[in-house]
Amino acid sequence: MSLLRALLGTVRPARHAPRLAAPVPDADVLLDAPDERLAPALVAAALGDPEPAAKLLATTRDAGEWEDRDRYVTRLATFAYSRGDWLTGWVAAAPGDPDALLVTAQLAVRRAWESPARGERLRELAPLVREIAGEAPHDPVPWRLALDHARGAHAGHAVFESLWEQAVRRSPHHYGCHVAALKYLSAQWYGSHRAAFDFAEQAADDAAPDSLVGALPVRAAYDGLRVPPGPDGSAPAGRVDRAVARALALSAAFPAGDPWPAEVRNLLAYVLVERARWTEAWEEFGRIGPYATSFPWGAARGAVPEDPLLRFLAARDRVRGELGRRTPLRGTGRGRSGRGGPGGH
Repeated sequence: MSLLRALLGTVRPARHAPRLAAPVPDADVLLDAPDERLAPALVAAALGDPEPAAKLLATTRDAGEWEDRDRYVTRLATFAYSRGDWLTGWVAAAPGDPDALLVTAQLAVRRAWESPARGERLRELAPLVREIAGEAPHDPVPWRLALDHARGAHAGHAVFESLWEQAVRRSPHHYGCHVAALKYLSAQWYGSHRAAFDFAEQAADDAAPDSLVGALPVRAAYDGLRVPPGPDGSAPAGRVDRAVARALALSAAFPAGDPWPAEVRNLLAYVLVERARWTEAWEEFGRIGPYATSFPWGAARGAVPEDPLLRFLAARDRVRGELGRRTPLRGTGRGRSGRGGPGGH
């Protein structure tokens, strides 16, 4: 019996770190900065040319670069959300292109998720999502999309498990598919804190040392910290702290300012701030460097959306201030104040 199957039965239906520099100045922080492969595709798309995006996704598909492929599909769909003429032209010129169809489906699912009639809109997209996934013999990314779609469409456990089995058959440790399953198992959706942590910890235990799946428990911690206590109480503090320890070790294995683990580092910094672990949070902001990410800073808090970059900078300033108050001036015992706190610019 798979771990996911066992957990679904318990829930309701449905390397040493380098010396760290101070965080970069505010003006140098970039929100969701594209890497050197994606940036030219986005520039060309802005000019109405889909060819670089098509070549990029074809390369990732042919080379089996599934993590990069997942990121690029999501980012291209996000770009097409507000500037979609290049995608419309791509589909018209190559109606059977699996990459164009995958980006189109990703965009359609996002729009359906944002609709007041989310469940109905997602159910209408089910044939498209099934078709794209069914035509991907090796690619896990359409199956990650199918998992996200199924959660919003209120798929039952049996349906979700069948999709999960197809996804991990294609890539056993794909980060995006694991995040999709973790969301389904979270207390916010169809599971519980216990189910989410059990799944995330087992996946992290099975992951390669440098795999981002190793930080999955901190994603469970983030989800747990964002929902009010339910029937199973709050997210267990001990499991949250163990998740943080795992994520700190993984982050330290990558160079500071590396864009690859940027989302995991931003997520870890968020949780460290929530846990008032100011010194470690400051060190993590140093590792993030200029690579702020929309998630988790762009996650909704209340009725009015907030700017994720402003939230990132505000959290960093809060950490600086907390550390300043806790660091006595030499010979006085008084705390520092202002922006000249530890590691200030």
